[in-house]
Amino acid sequence: MAQREDGKETRSRILNCACEMFAAKGYQATKVADICKMAGANVAAVNYYFGDKATLYTEAWQQAFKKCSELALPDLTDTSPEEQLRIHIHSLIQNYTDQGDWGQFTRLYLMELANPTGLIHNIWHELIEPKRQIFLGIIRKIIGTNSTDEAVIFCEMSIFNQCRALMAIRPHDLEYLLGQPLSQDLIKRLADHVTRFSLAGIRAVGKRKA
Repeated sequence: MAQREDGKETRSRILNCACEMFAAKGYQATKVADICKMAGANVAAVNYYFGDKATLYTEAWQQAFKKCSELALPDLTDTSPEEQLRIHIHSLIQNYTDQGDWGQFTRLYLMELANPTGLIHNIWHELIEPKRQIFLGIIRKIIGTNSTDEAVIFCEMSIFNQCRALMAIRPHDLEYLLGQPLSQDLIKRLADHVTRFSLAGIRAVGKRKA
């Protein structure tokens, strides 16, 4: 039993270190030997627990997404669609600006965008699609029943790109543009602004389609 627990701990250390290094350096620039050195394990352990570097990479994506999801959203059952949208936008902006575990998935995503591996295409869809459908449902409730699927998706893209722009700006550059430190209170105010802006746009699209 002790040996089995030690094995789980070793696997977990390797996976956590892989998340950190892939997020910092990308797939190509990260060496398995460096991951093992950080994790206090040998290269044979990666082969034993994951098979190869590519499998370790895809599992790192799943691990980082799991961390992000666990920190993300409260129960939204009894909240209005408008409030649900605000909470989702706040979560997105928090994710895109966080430098810790919450933002790790974002950094992995940025590295994949910069240097595509072709390894996570299918898993990306599996991970993101359930949450995406929830988000689309929120937009659909706000925009109205007469909206087309295309209109809902265009609204989704508009909202995400407002939030995603923060990924392309280094934290100290973002603070320069905003003229103040990137605090939790500032993130909340920014999320509230994006929500108001997005709600106005969604409602305008709904009226146009009516």
